[in-house]
Amino acid sequence: MSAFSRNLCSAATRTLRQRSGISCRAVRPIARISARSTPIAHRVAAATSFSTMSSLKSGAPIVPSTREYDPEIKDVASYVHNTPIDSELAFDTARWVFVDTLGCGLKALEFPQCEKILGPVVEGTVVPNGAKVPGTPYQLDPVKAAFNIGAMIRWLDFNDCWLAAEWGHPSDNLGAILATADWVTRTNKAGGKLGNGKIFKVRDVLEAMIRAHEIQGCMALENSFNKVGLDHVVLVKVASAAVVSKMLGLNEAQTRDAVSQAWVDGQSMRTYRHSPNTMSRKSWAAGDACERAVNLVLKVLKGEGGMPTVLSAPTWGFYDVNFGGKPFEFQRPYGSYVMENVLFKVSYPAEFHSQTAVEAAERLNVTLKKMGKTAEDIESVVNRTHEACIRIIDKQFKPMENFADRDHCVQYMVSTMFVFNRLEATDYPDDSEAATSALVESLRQRISCVEDPQFTKDYHDPSKRTISNALTVTLKDGTVLDEMVIEAPLGHRLRREEAKPEILAKYKRHLGPHYPAKHVDKLVALAQDGKTIDNMDIDEYVDLYVKK
Repeated sequence: MSAFSRNLCSAATRTLRQRSGISCRAVRPIARISARSTPIAHRVAAATSFSTMSSLKSGAPIVPSTREYDPEIKDVASYVHNTPIDSELAFDTARWVFVDTLGCGLKALEFPQCEKILGPVVEGTVVPNGAKVPGTPYQLDPVKAAFNIGAMIRWLDFNDCWLAAEWGHPSDNLGAILATADWVTRTNKAGGKLGNGKIFKVRDVLEAMIRAHEIQGCMALENSFNKVGLDHVVLVKVASAAVVSKMLGLNEAQTRDAVSQAWVDGQSMRTYRHSPNTMSRKSWAAGDACERAVNLVLKVLKGEGGMPTVLSAPTWGFYDVNFGGKPFEFQRPYGSYVMENVLFKVSYPAEFHSQTAVEAAERLNVTLKKMGKTAEDIESVVNRTHEACIRIIDKQFKPMENFADRDHCVQYMVSTMFVFNRLEATDYPDDSEAATSALVESLRQRISCVEDPQFTKDYHDPSKRTISNALTVTLKDGTVLDEMVIEAPLGHRLRREEAKPEILAKYKRHLGPHYPAKHVDKLVALAQDGKTIDNMDIDEYVDLYVKK
């Protein structure tokens, strides 16, 4: 003890004696008094009655667990391992989703804010036989590659969509699926034995996509994570963990372990999608979910176990901690329904609940032009819409602070279409023509939303799943234009055949800035040749997108 400490103790002792009248000899450590005056049995009983700890069991033998896994987890694992996918409609749709999603990722590379978060953790790192990131020179470990591909895919809010009690973008899972398939295939061709030596074909990737779409989409049908403040990427993480488990050769029991790890993993809060915290994390959140999923599966591959009742455990399970104590509800068994009915974003890089509103504005521009009118002649616009649109993207008077705010504001997107007769990804940055337009901002604040209960009902109807918006324009001279109603966007199942040429044109546009015209034509032709593309080794197909 230092001199300072001894002096401080002596001073404190003197003060204590002066205040209490206790002599120095009477002050003894409490533990010593207790030990001399209390029998051991009584001391143990007294200590137990005052303890806040559970009893120590470090010396007890390990008791084997006989707990059953939560049925929700068992169903996912069983689907992945035991349910065949025999729907050619699902495979055909998955092929369109595959090329469309890759194109969306390439388009995102044109935006510096996306590009700067990509690459390895340590600059210059190249992983032998690692997964390659399309459109870049990067070759990475599967965990970091999953983030890179997932972030690219999601950056512009232009890939496919699924709308139900919970919305989301099932093709986000391609980040985890493609990184794993490419890495496993390159490693096994070099003599490895990952996933039982599997060499993945493109069709294997399409099957994994169908399963991931199905898991994410079926869980979203009746269960709203956004209403408890959680982001929908939790379902990307769960679905990716399930399908990647099988891709890496894990058995059904290990897949249950991996899925349980995904549920217990820290879940993303949805605040980055909403005012006042809307920001760019919403654009890489799915990449983060893909990264976490692959990482967790690799841990299980190395022997990490799972948590059988991670959902249902009282107090500490997911339901009690994150879901208000309410268990998940399910509308249908897992099959291929989601891929068959998924929504394509064909026309505009915009949050999906706004797609029909923007299309309605584009059609109304034709009427305005015939009348010799422009956006400057518009006094107000009323958007009759569904509840989800109001809850997510109705921001009539909120200041537009950044890119993420603008592509999640139905008023901004509709106003931009009225003013410029377009809505493109380049209309969202702070310095863009649209973002700096006084007319866009003025009109934005004169566009209001009202809910139509029937539109909301149709939105949730499994036989319809429409995303309706209806615009009524009032001009400054008092003229009221006929309401323009659009119920299903171009990428909807009800307009799928109409959409296919537009999906292909969108894909070609996204390829154009990255590759020579002859190579673009080769990729576009391959996208339409199902038999050839399905039978390609996935590493050879990915190599077609590599840039030095």
